[in-house]
Amino acid sequence: MTRQVSVSQPVLGAQEAACVNDALAKGAISGFFGEYLPMFEHEFAQYCECEFGVATTSGTTAIHLALAALGIGEGDEVLVSTLTNMATFFPVIYQGAIPVPIDIEPDTLNLDPGLLEARITKRTKAIIVVHLFGHPVDMDPVMAVARKHGLLVIEDAAEAHGATYKGRKVGGIGDVGCFSFYANKLITTGEGGMITTNNRACADKARNLRGLAFGDKMKFMHQAIGYNYRMTNLQAALGHAQFGRIEEFIAAKKRLADYYGRRFSELDTLRLPVVKSYARHVYWMYHVVLQGKAADRRVDVMDRLQQRGIETREGFIPFNMQRIFIDRGLTREDECPLANEVALRGFYIPSGTGLTGDELEYVADGVISVLQSL
Repeated sequence: MTRQVSVSQPVLGAQEAACVNDALAKGAISGFFGEYLPMFEHEFAQYCECEFGVATTSGTTAIHLALAALGIGEGDEVLVSTLTNMATFFPVIYQGAIPVPIDIEPDTLNLDPGLLEARITKRTKAIIVVHLFGHPVDMDPVMAVARKHGLLVIEDAAEAHGATYKGRKVGGIGDVGCFSFYANKLITTGEGGMITTNNRACADKARNLRGLAFGDKMKFMHQAIGYNYRMTNLQAALGHAQFGRIEEFIAAKKRLADYYGRRFSELDTLRLPVVKSYARHVYWMYHVVLQGKAADRRVDVMDRLQQRGIETREGFIPFNMQRIFIDRGLTREDECPLANEVALRGFYIPSGTGLTGDELEYVADGVISVLQSL
C-alpha cells in the first residue's frame, strides 16, 4: 500500500477538546454570548499588538467587514496584490469597489511596493497587502505611499499568524489586519476569521455590522444593512485552545522549512522560499517554484508525487489570469507577468505542523527523486 502524506492536517488535542466541551456544557454555542469569544478576541488582538479584535466567520468576511467599516464603497479603487487566494479580491467586489492588481516581487512573491504609486488615481482609497505563505510584505514603503496619498492599508494576514516585520507583528502595522482560522491555517477554529485594529471606531462598526447591525434600544430597529458574520463561542473555544500553542506551531513550521531547505538546496530545478532580513517567516505552506528544465513540468511533477502518496497543491492563480474578471473588463491577463510565471510553475508540498521526521524525510526523498528523474 502506498504511503499517504497530506498537504496539511490540523493538530488538535486534549486542551481543544476540554475547551469545546466546556462551551457545550454551558450551552454557550452561538455567536452572541459565551466567555470564549471575548477571551479569544482579546488575546489574539494583544498578540498582534492591537487593542481590538473582532472575530468573524472567515478571513473573507473579515476583509469584507474591514472594507465596510472603513467606508470603502461603490467606485472606489483598491490596490491589491494579484497573487493571492481570490478571497482577498471578492470582498472588494462585494462592496462595489474596483480592485487594481499589483504584480509581485520575484523573490518573496509578495506585492511589489515599488509598483504602487504608478497605479494610484483620484479614486484610489486603500491598499490590501497579502503576507503570502507567511512571509511579511515590505511594509515601510507601503506605509510611506499610503501616508503620502492618504490611503488606508488593510493587511491580509490569513496565512501569517505570528509573522513579524522588523519585530512588529503583522496585522498590527496597517489600519486593519485580517486573519483566517480555516482548518489548514497555523491555528484553527475550523472556519473563522478575525479583524485586528487600533481604530476603535472601525472595530465598533465592524462588530455592529457582523451581527446584523441590530439596534441598541430597539433590537430589531437595525442601524445599517448588516451581515451575519459572527464566529460562534464554540469556535472561539477551539481558537482559544489553539492560541495557547501558537508559538509551538510556528517553531514546528520553522523546523520543517529548515529541513526542506537543507534537503533541496542543491536542486537547480526548484526555487525555494526566501526570508528577508526584516522578516520572521511562519511558512503557512512550503511553496516552491519549478525552474530550469522542470519549469514547464508542474503537472507531471505533481502527478508523480501523488503516485508516491505525497499530496501537493498548485499555487494561487492571480487576479489578472481569472476569466471571471478578464471577461468583466477589470483586468488583462498580461497585466502582472511575474505573478503569471509563478502561477504556472508554483506548488506547495506537505507543510503540516504535525508531520513527523520520518514523513518529512519521505517527502523530501520523493521530491528529489522525481526532479532528478526529469
